[in-house]
Amino acid sequence: MAKRDFLSLLDFSIEDLDYLIQRGKRMREMHEAGETYQPLIGRTGALILQMSSTRTRVAFEAGLSQLGGHALFLGTQETQIGRGEPIEDLARVLSEMVDIIMIRTLQQRHIEQLATAASVPVINAMSSVLHPCQLLADIQTYEEVRGSIVGATVAFVGDGYNMCHSYINAARQWGFNLKIATPPEYRPDADILNSTNNAVLVDTPSEAVASADLVVTDVWSSMGHEGQEANRRAVFADYQVNEGLLDQADRDVVFMHCLPAHRGEEVSETLLDDPRAAVFREAGNRLHSQKALMEFLILGRVDA
Repeated sequence: MAKRDFLSLLDFSIEDLDYLIQRGKRMREMHEAGETYQPLIGRTGALILQMSSTRTRVAFEAGLSQLGGHALFLGTQETQIGRGEPIEDLARVLSEMVDIIMIRTLQQRHIEQLATAASVPVINAMSSVLHPCQLLADIQTYEEVRGSIVGATVAFVGDGYNMCHSYINAARQWGFNLKIATPPEYRPDADILNSTNNAVLVDTPSEAVASADLVVTDVWSSMGHEGQEANRRAVFADYQVNEGLLDQADRDVVFMHCLPAHRGEEVSETLLDDPRAAVFREAGNRLHSQKALMEFLILGRVDA
């Protein structure tokens, strides 16, 4: 099987993406039923995290363990990225030792350089540009609670950063309609936005969420924005997602947030506990969607 990487949702066909969503659902069913399924016995994954992580690290480590494999965590002190060793050399070394590499780092180009040089699959575990793994969990969650997302109306309210970029790519791949409300100075990358006719900028959060089937937000200050928190709180003050804003959406609206959330900032204090919020199921699906992704990249499609 030819080596494949998952650096962006655009790396996969919609057929492959739909397979992963269905496979993630099956992984969740097996987990909840207590079934043991270990097709990756003897396989090892390297998890390079140059930024802090809870959901990503736990999902990859626990997921690989549940599939019978073993994960090696490599933090900033365990790699030489940025301290002299070329990324290409690290990629070739790890390819001699592990079966798959997951990397989280601010620079998307570093992930791309690693993937180009590696002979084993590489997964983008988040960069400042994209967060494709989160979208697998989000689409899986939406389909579990509402059905197909094709043709749905999705609102993204907040910072036009990596999550917004990945939602634009998702709109392009799955064919849903995305409305984005963000302050003018924090709009998404123009090239990414203009890559599809399925995503549009709107003027206000109210315009974005009107009749929306899914409403999504993210923190106002992500990793890479250290020192900007006070200024961003002021700029984004009118972009909080709260119960009143959600009331303007479809009556069966679903709310998602990739977490961690800053209650009282981008979301109201109680929104995560609202019955319309699916954020904790969404977080749990990081485990199952990433198991499906690792299985697919190492073994290809399976019928199990």
